[in-house]
Amino acid sequence: MRRLSLPAAGRRSATALAVAGLFAGAVLTAAPALADGPVFTLGGPAEVGLRPYPATGKPQTTTVDVTVNNPSEDVENGDFDGEYTVTFDLSALAGVADVTFGDTGSSDCKITGTTGVCTDYGVWAGLSSVAELKVSAAKGSKLGATGDIKVSGTAEGATFTSFATKVTVGGPDLVMKPLNLKADVKPGQAQRAPITFANAGTSPAGDVLLTLMYSHGIEIPERFSNCEYSDGVGPGNEFDNAYTTVVCALEGPFEPGAVYELEKPFTVKAADHAFIEDFIYRVNEDSPKERAAQRAGAAFTPGTGGVLGVKKQAAPARSADLDPWNNQQEQGIRAKNTADFAAYGVSVEKAAVGETVKADIGFRNQGPAWIGYLRSGESIGLVDVKIPQGAKVTAKPKSCNGVTASGGERDKQLGAPRYICQVGSVVLEDADFALPFELTIEKVVADATGTVTVRNWHEPEPALQFDPNMANNTAKLVLNGKDSGTTTGGTSGGSTTGGSTGGSTGGDSAQSTGGTAAGSGTSTGGTAEGGLASTGSTALLTASAAAVALAAGGFLFVAVRRRRATTGA
Repeated sequence: MRRLSLPAAGRRSATALAVAGLFAGAVLTAAPALADGPVFTLGGPAEVGLRPYPATGKPQTTTVDVTVNNPSEDVENGDFDGEYTVTFDLSALAGVADVTFGDTGSSDCKITGTTGVCTDYGVWAGLSSVAELKVSAAKGSKLGATGDIKVSGTAEGATFTSFATKVTVGGPDLVMKPLNLKADVKPGQAQRAPITFANAGTSPAGDVLLTLMYSHGIEIPERFSNCEYSDGVGPGNEFDNAYTTVVCALEGPFEPGAVYELEKPFTVKAADHAFIEDFIYRVNEDSPKERAAQRAGAAFTPGTGGVLGVKKQAAPARSADLDPWNNQQEQGIRAKNTADFAAYGVSVEKAAVGETVKADIGFRNQGPAWIGYLRSGESIGLVDVKIPQGAKVTAKPKSCNGVTASGGERDKQLGAPRYICQVGSVVLEDADFALPFELTIEKVVADATGTVTVRNWHEPEPALQFDPNMANNTAKLVLNGKDSGTTTGGTSGGSTTGGSTGGSTGGDSAQSTGGTAAGSGTSTGGTAEGGLASTGSTALLTASAAAVALAAGGFLFVAVRRRRATTGA
């Protein structure tokens, strides 16, 4: 069995997206009321469309991934160790489709006649793949021919729910056309986006949902009345500050072989704080399940402008999309912009032995650009904190790791002479990245001075390439200082700042020079834990979860709300 694992810690929000995508199209039977032992849920897509059998050559194969969900929340000890059997009833597909087992899932799977059987040991906590079915239209099958794959499971000491996948020969195939927008722009520059899609299938498509998702540095001013716009995310979702989602209902039908363009193009504008941006656009047939998948738990507000329309045709019969992989396109946009990360520290004039000093240190993004490495998910950089002599760290943010003075590994995290604190993959244009430390004075040292530096991960080359102002990347952390005034650089109440070592980061801007962003990407990454205030959180889906989510009609990215940055612990 293959566990469909998802990233942990800062990337936990991918779970909500993967589940939304995986089960948006699944027909899952409710668990028995009084089941003996654990109850496992078998799942997969509710319906699958097949390309017709060709006049020449081999038929095109569609993959159906059958999964099992163990709802135990105990990832370490929630596994079921017993033997289980999953049975596939293929009798309804006679003359409709041919089925074989693929390489993914249980190792012991075989088909005899019209029955497939997989046996295995162990059902891990969470979502796992049971088997991969390769399905293609049978020779002589006719358009519209249909039948169900019925899946059931048994195990001693456990109960499995059953489900069915409807297989149909033929159907619509919505295909999104690429826009080819300018990839390199200036802040404030706007482009028209005449979105165009086609139905390359064998039957009409009904009403469709057009879904747009764009990153924080893009603005779309149109507010059509048949579109709704994301206001926020669902509870427990860590995606924040990175994307806005728009879902538009377009009236069909959309005939096979026809191409459709929006009557009114959208305006895609690079905001003043734009840097490395993503613009994603997708079309799916409309349904309550599809709407739920595209909303991904976020709150939406309807637009108040005119109606966004397309050409209309006669009413169709609905079926599954033949190829959901071509429903989406993505455009990377890079704005020539910079961000000024200014470090700030603290200066304490008098601190006696035994006294504990609270030191809120860190950096502020003084803009104008936000920085988001949404494709790579890499950290933008780090904050390097060197502790003044005579002080011992007795409390620190979870995101900060104690190291030796030279930067080597250290087992004891409190009392370290130096701390390396990860910056997340998203920092807004007005973010305050606050790191709360507590320092206990063990020995009074006059004018004891440490430093707070925001820099790249590679210490010998610390420059942040998007930051042209290197004079304020380092600030002072002073205890029992002779001068408690404030120097130039980032300021924070009675903080003392100044000096500079600068820094550069890799990630999505690794190809950039000067203040010009380069590179763009698809997936998102996590942020550091433990009160790295105002850093957004994005997630990098594993290939298996993302693939199934997309195939089920789920958007590859979850909707997120744009929240102003705040400090916190």
